[in-house]
Amino acid sequence: MKKELVKEPMYQQLNQILRDLILQEEYKVGDKFLTERAVCERYEVSRATANKALSNLVSERILEFRKGVGTFVKGMVLDYNLRGLVSFTEKIRQAGKTPQNMVIHFREQKAGEAGRMIMRELGVDADEDLICYKRLRLADGIPFIIERRVLLSRYCPGLTREMLKESLYVVLSEHYALSIAREKEVIKAVNIGKKDAELLQVKPGMAGFIMFVTGYLEGGTPLWSAQVLYRGDCYELHIEYSAKGTVNPVKGVWLEVKEG
Repeated sequence: MKKELVKEPMYQQLNQILRDLILQEEYKVGDKFLTERAVCERYEVSRATANKALSNLVSERILEFRKGVGTFVKGMVLDYNLRGLVSFTEKIRQAGKTPQNMVIHFREQKAGEAGRMIMRELGVDADEDLICYKRLRLADGIPFIIERRVLLSRYCPGLTREMLKESLYVVLSEHYALSIAREKEVIKAVNIGKKDAELLQVKPGMAGFIMFVTGYLEGGTPLWSAQVLYRGDCYELHIEYSAKGTVNPVKGVWLEVKEG
């Protein structure tokens, strides 16, 4: 049964329909995908609309065009937009994969124990109560991220280790009714150390990148400070600037699950 395209622009509707074919595993990684002509016949759209939708999926690196052979399913790509607050857990699910958060360390401490840099970043004194944790984040059992984060306890009293097995953004918004307004990020290239390499199941010294992140509530109050380490073999950083120097919100950081 054909799905009808009822909203404009049509190619965006078609783009999602074709993406769903992959999410629902009608076409799996490595399979040859529908041709432009097949898309036209199946969904009763013009060649221009079919071409634009397929081209979008190629540019998103969900599909791969092989000259003289055809278009093949490359795999779902998870995007992290530099100008948007994105839940890693939700992006994993949207890509048809199973997210998992393993909490490695969890404890409460005073800001003075965390150090002057954290105190300055969060704008607190030494007696402020913090929640500190370390998580390993996985997709389909493959580790991608090591997250180290400290939060102000007064905004999330009773936060438990068990709650952090879910998306932090969901916990903060639904359980504590907090509105996260923005994040400030600094990104640096690193070589992954031995202990972190063991957790990420890579060789020590492999290239990676680390994000130093401060999260803010509405009104500009700092809520957390985090260091997020990404595997360099699974992430690529794409940033596009206009002539005025602003970041194109369509571009961002992409995570690609590599096969084999």
